[in-house]
Amino acid sequence: MLALLLLAITFHSDFEGASLGKVEIVSESYYRCAVRGESDHEGRNRQATWYYFRMDGVFERQLTIDLVDLVGEYNYQPGAHGVTKDTRPVYSYDRKTWKFFENLEWVEKTTTLRLRFTAARQSIWIAHIPPYTNRDLDSLLRNLHGHPHLKKDSIGKSVGGRDILLLTVTNPAVPDRNKRVIWLMARQHAWEAGTSWVAEGALRYLLSSEPGAARLRDEYIFKINPMADPDGVARGGVRYNANGYDLNRNWDAVAPKLMPEIYALRQAILDWVDSRHRIDLFLTLHNQEKEDLIEGPIAAGGTRFKELADQLSRQLKKKTVFYSPTGISDSGLTTTPGKKGRMTVDQGLFSDRGLPALLLELSVEQIPALGHSPTIEDRLEFGAGLVQAVAAALISR
Repeated sequence: MLALLLLAITFHSDFEGASLGKVEIVSESYYRCAVRGESDHEGRNRQATWYYFRMDGVFERQLTIDLVDLVGEYNYQPGAHGVTKDTRPVYSYDRKTWKFFENLEWVEKTTTLRLRFTAARQSIWIAHIPPYTNRDLDSLLRNLHGHPHLKKDSIGKSVGGRDILLLTVTNPAVPDRNKRVIWLMARQHAWEAGTSWVAEGALRYLLSSEPGAARLRDEYIFKINPMADPDGVARGGVRYNANGYDLNRNWDAVAPKLMPEIYALRQAILDWVDSRHRIDLFLTLHNQEKEDLIEGPIAAGGTRFKELADQLSRQLKKKTVFYSPTGISDSGLTTTPGKKGRMTVDQGLFSDRGLPALLLELSVEQIPALGHSPTIEDRLEFGAGLVQAVAAALISR
């Protein structure tokens, strides 16, 4: 019976957000797991940045897992890989508490990330970073349902028929006339789960009883798109919708049937400003491997645009663990000059209406102020600091 149990390790990816490629059995304690990855509608720009799977039958087994098939391309440049020697995976025994693996090895020759561990339970979940699914967002919104300062709207449907949500936070008892407007967007890329935890932290703070949160609700309108790609999140995708379109490109080539998510998000923003409402800052949240970063069409935006980006950087450093030694980055007006359909959301909104739109990259690797890669709690705390920093940046201009 013991021998049978030792051979009973199984791999599973049949749950929301899961992703796993081919599994090769090297021995009863050593497995090579391919990261499935995704390519775009042209069969290009393969990204293998997301894995999330469960192993059963692992209790007290000394195991080695190689994560392989990591190399793809980024913006048509081959050889890129988002899983590196410094991206530390997480594990959980209950999908609630996530911890970072301690025993890692990076095999440069084969571009392989090797994990060694002994499981403390029969089942273990393994992921690139702490997952955040549509179910998590639904749970949050159920908990916040009925809050007098929160309004929830569906502004469109994804390819798969899921709602594209827009949340509005403000104090309706205070007239909107003189309120500044901050528009936040999370999860344009499905793998970037850290942005959802930040958005949740922002929401929880804004709707809390904290005196500072009450002042923000009185003086600001916060518009939040908490889940730009619900289909990708559901299927364990990387950065493309169900039709293969990158939701943070194509803002200059929006096709409603092929990319209804971009169409709905863009139309909601343009309808808002075209009806003579203001947007004082639009900020889209993203994750990347290295340092934090603020970027956008800085030079095209002129002095006031750069001053806003600089103020945001300064306030983030005061109020959060934001770490950006290279400072503000000018993205220009397209990610791929000469090729239509490569504008990011901040580039597109600036080009369309001259909006003060920026992109905030948040690192998944170790952050100096923390001394470790960010946990769920760190992301939630960053979200609370983020909305305070954005508000302070607008006041400081």
